[in-house]
Amino acid sequence: MSLDDDIAMLAQAPLLGLLDRDGLRLLAFAADRRRLRQGDVLFRKGDRSDAGYVVTEGEIGLDTGGGKPVIVARRGDLIGQTALIVRGHRPATATARAPSVVLRLSVSLIRRVLEEYPDVAVAMHAAISEELDAFNRDLARIGTRFG
Repeated sequence: MSLDDDIAMLAQAPLLGLLDRDGLRLLAFAADRRRLRQGDVLFRKGDRSDAGYVVTEGEIGLDTGGGKPVIVARRGDLIGQTALIVRGHRPATATARAPSVVLRLSVSLIRRVLEEYPDVAVAMHAAISEELDAFNRDLARIGTRFG
């Protein structure tokens, strides 16, 4: 893939699409490209999270421990959105379900980009806050069914 292809891919990913072309170019240029064979493990549940990944080719299955992927990430999907902002531990194991390529976006790279684009940092904060609010509302609705 070319740099322009990577920029277009990053623009499709949640949160990253908030960046302008120059910000996306910086991400695309500095991101680490990783090629995975079918069955390769990208990371394991419990590993320390230090990066997010955008799938550019193939499929990555995310398994929380049941032996079957609960989510399958495909071209354009962002894996580890929370890991872009805060370090923690991986909640699932990510395994290539087919030959795959991902762009690794380290926390330090994201911080560098957000320092250069503070308006995007504010927009990302708002988007993540909105997602968390929606998640909390969903949990509250589920809680009333069981409570």
